[in-house]
Amino acid sequence: MPVVAVMPDTFTSATAFSRGVHPRDLYAWRDAGEIVELSRGVFRRSDAPPAAYPDLLAVSYRAPRAIVCCVSAAMVHELTDELPVWVQVAVPNGTHPPRIDHPPTRVFRFDRRTFELGLAGIEAAPGERVRAYDAARTVIDLMRLRHRLGESIAHTALNRYMTRQDARPALLLEYARELGVLGPVRQALDVVSAR
Repeated sequence: MPVVAVMPDTFTSATAFSRGVHPRDLYAWRDAGEIVELSRGVFRRSDAPPAAYPDLLAVSYRAPRAIVCCVSAAMVHELTDELPVWVQVAVPNGTHPPRIDHPPTRVFRFDRRTFELGLAGIEAAPGERVRAYDAARTVIDLMRLRHRLGESIAHTALNRYMTRQDARPALLLEYARELGVLGPVRQALDVVSAR
């Protein structure tokens, strides 16, 4: 019988079953506290190093093509003090959005043409990366969705981005042009620069 120690730090039930773990054993591990169920069918070994972003890790296993975006990405990039109620992810237009009850997840549909613009990754747990937009793309997405997510969140993210050592205003404008919000972003940058 396989033992939990041979499993990766984070794994799915499909991974466990492919390694010969019987469902009865998998749930016995969970009930004994040897693994923690992060989301339906996604588990993490209890002896694994702590995950910095367990919810993002869980969602990335449930929806591997999705990209962490908006307020969730802003939190990771330290562009906001908001603690998102949902894990916010983007999927390309025309694809089936994932249905994830836990952790609560909100799905945005982004244009296929620009879907991977600004794609980066973040370390959600030691040695485990999830797909997320970079800080500049996150700012632009918050500006694009400011009427839905809040003007203050968008402007706070822009202000914090511009105070960073690695701030690249030209990249913001490039993304804004590609994503159709050049005017509002240019105006907001003018206000930030005037301070």
